Amino acid sequence: MVQQDSGMVAVRNILTRLCKRSGLSPERLRTTEIDVGPLLDLPAVRRHARRAGLTPEHAVLPVVRDLARHLPPTHRLITDAELSLGLLRDPAPDGVDLDLLYAQDLGERREYLTQRWQLLHEIAGADQIPPAPTVRSLRASPERRAFSALAGLLTTGPVFGTPPERHVDIAAGAHEPKIAPGVLTVIGDAVIDHIYRVDHVPAAGTSTRGSFEEHPGGKGLNRAVAAARLGLDVRLVAAVGDDEAGRRILDYLREENVDTELVTVVRDAATPVTSVMITATGVAASIGCKDDRIRLGERELTGPALHAALAASDAVLLTFEQPLPVIEQVMARVRRMRPRPLLMVHPAPPVDAPQHLYQHLGAVDYLIGATWELDEMVPEVKATSGDHIARHLRALGVRTVCVIDDFACTVRSEDVDLDVGRFPAALSDSPGARAAFAGALAYRLLSARRPAQEQDYVWATAAMVATQSFGDIPGAMPLAGEIDRLVRLGPEER
Repeated sequence: MVQQDSGMVAVRNILTRLCKRSGLSPERLRTTEIDVGPLLDLPAVRRHARRAGLTPEHAVLPVVRDLARHLPPTHRLITDAELSLGLLRDPAPDGVDLDLLYAQDLGERREYLTQRWQLLHEIAGADQIPPAPTVRSLRASPERRAFSALAGLLTTGPVFGTPPERHVDIAAGAHEPKIAPGVLTVIGDAVIDHIYRVDHVPAAGTSTRGSFEEHPGGKGLNRAVAAARLGLDVRLVAAVGDDEAGRRILDYLREENVDTELVTVVRDAATPVTSVMITATGVAASIGCKDDRIRLGERELTGPALHAALAASDAVLLTFEQPLPVIEQVMARVRRMRPRPLLMVHPAPPVDAPQHLYQHLGAVDYLIGATWELDEMVPEVKATSGDHIARHLRALGVRTVCVIDDFACTVRSEDVDLDVGRFPAALSDSPGARAAFAGALAYRLLSARRPAQEQDYVWATAAMVATQSFGDIPGAMPLAGEIDRLVRLGPEER
């Protein structure tokens, strides 16, 4: 199995974002606000730049073109059209409008690619042609797989100008090599965060100065992005409105290589908004504003799509953003599955009458949250410490409890009794810390294919510190290299 390391993920994410507008070009690389450093620093790019006397910006396009030619037909067509590489320009094939295939607008290129899918695959020499996708379905798994394959060649493939030893022809019906360490399904919310940066949360009857910005967010979305950036194959199960905010969230998820096929678009409903106040120390307070129509319903939960997604998952990560009956139904379904995926749960926001969930806690492999969030799970008991509440939840059947407060972690399970101190940090907290911990732990679990060990919890704890940010919460989710750097620093003494 080919591992998807942080360098490959970074290159894939850069290429995916460079598809916008007119695609990949030296001018775009010079002027974009995207951090293209990992792409320019690739050995293949540096080597070609040195040999041909080019700048790295001018060396990228010929290297990408050369390696894209060695991809299977479907991957080759997707990357060629979306990056506007021009692989079909010379010679121009009959029946193909190159002005549309390589149009200035990405949306037009996608539309033409799906419309001429059959013809383009015949020109590409595909023995068997997969069914033509819609533009929406193209932007989910097909694009992610194509750009993962291209990024894999760029980071670990042959020297520019030499063919790879072999490739797998997806269109011909061969099995695609599994690149990601595993498949994670996240069930939660996707919202628009209204971020207010303030000196302090004002008391009643007072005010304070601050600044404002907005970004996609939500506990489900944040965790999906955190895991996808580390290289897992991630799908999100959530609901958004059919408004501009909902479309913005879907675009953002696709840019972050999160599968959106199970994100329900609710007609005539507004996408939820969460107001988040972040103080100068990183401590946050939030207010959730929801439309009751934006929720998963019976159709989404009992349909074949979700059943197939859960059956194909190596792990399921569940937040408590959906109504209690939805949470209960998901936990019950996962518990009955044989074999069943790992079940990771973040019990936030708190639910009324959590006792309804006690019968399902035996299926929870990893329960992750702050002391106050976990305390709400056992309203009859007032938590005196992370260790105290962890032991009560273990008594209810949870296999492993991870208490994460102030960038530190307490772990209690049958095999692990661990306290991980916080890593050096400039802030006292970060609104994305718990999402980063969950994504990092999922990545380590699925990469190693064994129960988490001490070094996995240390790595996930370091991921929390890597999220220190005053603004875009999912945008602060770290790559593996950033986490590795903090691990080398080591945690502070507790």
